[in-house]
Amino acid sequence: MVSRTEMISRTSLYLCTPIVDNVSEFVDQTLEGGVDIVQLREKQLPDQDILEKARTLQRLCRSRSVPFIVNDRPDIALLAEADGVHVGQDDIKVSDVRRLIGTGRILGLSTHSRTELMEALTLDIDYVSVGPIEPTPTKPGREGTGEDFLNFASKVARLPFFVTGGVDPTKIRHLKEVGASRFVVVRYLVNAKDPKAAAQQLKVEIQRD
Repeated sequence: MVSRTEMISRTSLYLCTPIVDNVSEFVDQTLEGGVDIVQLREKQLPDQDILEKARTLQRLCRSRSVPFIVNDRPDIALLAEADGVHVGQDDIKVSDVRRLIGTGRILGLSTHSRTELMEALTLDIDYVSVGPIEPTPTKPGREGTGEDFLNFASKVARLPFFVTGGVDPTKIRHLKEVGASRFVVVRYLVNAKDPKAAAQQLKVEIQRD
């Protein structure tokens, strides 16, 4: 069985998606293009609909050996046999989620400040997200953290971290110079007319020397 650490160590392009139209086909195309970890983040639909889609996406991701994460819902993650859970600062406490999902599943946490990041580094988690470094519609009302926070994370984080906030191919080179090596992408992929090509563009820039 692949360890939590090994699963995360292989990743660099993280798709975070709601349940969009034809979500299975959409996710499949992004996986073809190079996405190597997927999170289902759905806040609006009934639980049963979320669970059904989570089960479908888990099967799809498992067939490609890609970790599948459920946002904020350890109950749905367990029922769907997902590989892990991601929570925010205002969601269920990390210690409670870990108790629910056990030691074999991935657990990620959002951080938006130096204080939150330093606290996160003391917890039983496998990765953190850092940002959003600029304001984004996916996090309405939240100000951008700025690049200084990303640079700080690159110096102190003792576990993998993913940068969030408006990531697209034109920004990746600069973000890498600031300290990023892993990237969460939402809108650039969700809104893409050709998700496979969009994911390929992102992956090329991530892997570029």
